Amino acid sequence: MKRPILTWIVVFLLGVYGGYFGAAQGVLMVGALGMMLAITLQTLNAFKNFLCSAVNLLAAFIFISCASELIDWTVVIIIAVGSTLGGLVGAKVGRKLPAPVLRVVIITVGTIALINMLV
Repeated sequence: MKRPILTWIVVFLLGVYGGYFGAAQGVLMVGALGMMLAITLQTLNAFKNFLCSAVNLLAAFIFISCASELIDWTVVIIIAVGSTLGGLVGAKVGRKLPAPVLRVVIITVGTIALINMLV
C-alpha cells in the first residue's frame, strides 16, 4: 500500500458514494485502488467485488431499517438476482481474462457508463 491512510479515506468515501448512488462504483473503486495498491488486476477486481458487496449489504440494511415501507420489493428481488448472477459470472470471467484484456473491458464499460451519465 503506497499511502495507507489515504487508501482508507478513499475507500470510505467511495463506500459512502456507492451506498447511496451505486452508479459506476466498481469502476471508480478499480481506478482509485489501482493507483494505490500494488496488486494484480485480478486480485484488485476480487477486492473491489468484496468491498462493493459489503457496501451494498450495509446500504441495504440501512435502507430496510429506515424506510422499508417505501421499498418496491419486486424491484429489489430483480436487482438482487441480476446482481448475484452478474457477480458470479463476472468473477469467473475476470479470473480467466489476461490483465490487458480485463483492463480494456474495465475501460470500455467505464467509458460507456460515463457517456450514458453525461448524455
